[in-house]
Amino acid sequence: MRWPTFLAIALAVALAVAAVARFYGNEYYFIAAYVVLQYVVLATAWNILGGYAGYVNFGSAAFFAAGAYTTIAFHSVVSLPIPVLIVLGGIVSGVIGFIAGYLTLRLRGVFFAIATLALAVVLQTLIINWDHVGGSRGAYLLRAHEFPYIGSYMQYLFLMMLLLAVVAVSVARLIERSWLGFGLAAIRDDEAAAEASGVPTLRLKLIATTVSGAFMGMAGAPFPYMLGYVDPASAFNLAYAVNAIAMPMIGGTTTWVGPVIGAILLGTIQQVATVTISSAVNLLIVGLVLIGFVILAPNGIVGLFQQWFGKRRAR
Repeated sequence: MRWPTFLAIALAVALAVAAVARFYGNEYYFIAAYVVLQYVVLATAWNILGGYAGYVNFGSAAFFAAGAYTTIAFHSVVSLPIPVLIVLGGIVSGVIGFIAGYLTLRLRGVFFAIATLALAVVLQTLIINWDHVGGSRGAYLLRAHEFPYIGSYMQYLFLMMLLLAVVAVSVARLIERSWLGFGLAAIRDDEAAAEASGVPTLRLKLIATTVSGAFMGMAGAPFPYMLGYVDPASAFNLAYAVNAIAMPMIGGTTTWVGPVIGAILLGTIQQVATVTISSAVNLLIVGLVLIGFVILAPNGIVGLFQQWFGKRRAR
């Protein structure tokens, strides 16, 4: 997919959501679209390390929460525009990703996964004991009801998340087709052979960890403005870690479009289930869909289509 086509699709989606929301006069459509786009960013960010390099990261919620609490920390001192807070959240989470990667990337397989899970526990413990950001009781954040020239503040947040999703997917696409992506693919296929061939495996993994963590933090930076209240339980919610892994696996982890497909599909199903049934069944839906894809299509939707088109070409 070429850049003009990709940007045209993103713009069409934004206009469609805005038109439907304005027609029905319901802000929930913007909230639902915001959440789906948030998952697009999270899934894409996870895939940079977990899909391209093959290092499964269970600490997605930690980076997301780092971005959210960066906003809380700065908001309590000085009022900054959301784009600036998104950049700051990305910087803080990127630094955390670099440090965590330097300490854990020498581990492989399940040991690395456990280390990333421990990172989330450590960060959550620090937040709970940090009174400046509300500690265990959480923190409130007041926002305006309207944004100039746009409309409601939720529409503004939706546009910010749409822009961030376009940037995240663009960076993932660029990485996939660059020397960095080829190096990460070599690490995923056989790290020992890649290292023996002269690939700077540790440096490439550190870059992937930093970029992945940065985008997860950017996804979490506007989170306090959407809810108006953040506590450790909501910021470090298990749903972020589970969805960040499940969505790329359902869509396909070897290409940039896989996480986008998985996030839109699974995120939309969860939003519909939240309205029609209950938000409590979201993780159940994720688990059932993931089990089904692991059994029927282990390479995800993209892999399924590639296999189907490969058979057609062979015929």
